[in-house]
Amino acid sequence: MMKVVVAMSGGVDSSVAAALLKDQGYEVIGITMKLQPSNQKAGETNRFGGCCGIGAITDAQKVARRLGIPHYVVNFRDIFAQHVIANFCHEYRLGRTPNPCIRCNQYIKFDALLRRARELGADTVATGHYATIVNVHERYNLRKSTDQRKDQTYFLYTMIQEQLEHSLFPVGGLTKAEVRRIAEKLELPVVDKPESQEICFIPDNDYARFLEEYTGSAATPGYIIDRQGNVIGKHRGITSYTIGQRKGLGIASQEPLYVTSIDPEENTITVGEKNEVYATGLIASDLNWISVEKQDGPTNVKAKIRHLHREAEATVTPASTGKVVVEFREPQMAPAPGQAVVFYDGDVVVGGGTIARVVSTRGMEQ
Repeated sequence: MMKVVVAMSGGVDSSVAAALLKDQGYEVIGITMKLQPSNQKAGETNRFGGCCGIGAITDAQKVARRLGIPHYVVNFRDIFAQHVIANFCHEYRLGRTPNPCIRCNQYIKFDALLRRARELGADTVATGHYATIVNVHERYNLRKSTDQRKDQTYFLYTMIQEQLEHSLFPVGGLTKAEVRRIAEKLELPVVDKPESQEICFIPDNDYARFLEEYTGSAATPGYIIDRQGNVIGKHRGITSYTIGQRKGLGIASQEPLYVTSIDPEENTITVGEKNEVYATGLIASDLNWISVEKQDGPTNVKAKIRHLHREAEATVTPASTGKVVVEFREPQMAPAPGQAVVFYDGDVVVGGGTIARVVSTRGMEQ
């Protein structure tokens, strides 16, 4: 009997994933990861929400008892703080927009958890992600979920071949409605549990407050300027702003203004009209290729610059070592340095990388 470790978040997706694998004859071990920062103030542990908070552990334990499988809690606080939270704080201080869910998958679920699984005698990790894995000509491909609205491949583009070989996504071939029906049929205690939409360590979405409390360093106010360098307002600190932001600028203007660039060295926020937020292309670094071993020349793809962003036709061309130039067929709104850009060929993830610089419609790099 093949042994598999299921990352149980206390949600309906991972719970059904565990149930499906048990029904298929796997020896299932449930694991919930304890990730909440160890430097939280007394009484604040419940503020850590999402897929790995205190409530997640309790719900996962209930599901494990219902399914009759063993369940363990592992302490990954330090590695989560090092690879996810510290990076999040560092990137925001640089005026960039990081994606902690991508790094959690990269360093926690499919690295640290896979290593822990092997210590328990399991060679495979399963999660409740909406994605599928297919072996094509001895190369593992990451493909979109059956439920296109729930597809999570954007968050999984960093997976390497070894991780894909030893991972399972049991609900990837189902719709969310089907997953709920299975949970109801099995009488799982999380059948009606709502989905978590926020970053797990910032459940109130107040990034600026979290950064100040976690790092012990207050944000420094500065000036908001226009493209010509004229001071037109003041900001609360660059960590409160992202590229493309329109609300909360506190500037009176006849036309809506958007954040077009953030300069951490000068501590300034540049704003402009909506057309100034659009980009004709970008440069990406920290690349990972999945469906191909490497990129040999210009490739036509569909590029996604945010999880909920509609894919855009683009050409990806190798540049200097470890970087590519992405040219959009039509300008795209507000790609942000620090975010991921993921490349698709139909339902197949070709690869992806981190947005390093953006070329605006004005022909200026941001």
